[in-house]
Amino acid sequence: MSTERPKAYYTAVFLQVSFRAIKQSMAGKASDGLPCWLDTRMLGMLCRELKACCDEATHPAAAHEALESAREACSQLLARCPGGLDSTLCHHHLDAILEALQRAIDALDNAPAPADPSRWQSASRYLLQGWKRHS
Repeated sequence: MSTERPKAYYTAVFLQVSFRAIKQSMAGKASDGLPCWLDTRMLGMLCRELKACCDEATHPAAAHEALESAREACSQLLARCPGGLDSTLCHHHLDAILEALQRAIDALDNAPAPADPSRWQSASRYLLQGWKRHS
């Protein structure tokens, strides 16, 4: 069995660490009813990164479903920030994101790394991406 992991695994770990740091440092105490003021720019960046990771990790299906669940929870959190949630609800959303990311990491940890693309596949993907940018 290969010891390499798919790129989405490392992205999911990065996202989990980032959301855990947000929860521990910025979200206030879970038990208080004070408004929760998170940085929406940072949440937006993490949400975009989560969407890209979700789009990249189509296999295994359990990983894709978990990442999609985390993305939906992040979108809900972002829609109500800043100041639209109290700390208890903010922590609830962050817990849902972290739990889904952990499920994705567990599924991706056992997934084989994708094979290296052939030179032809790499060249055609590069040309296609350039064509999409100009159209």
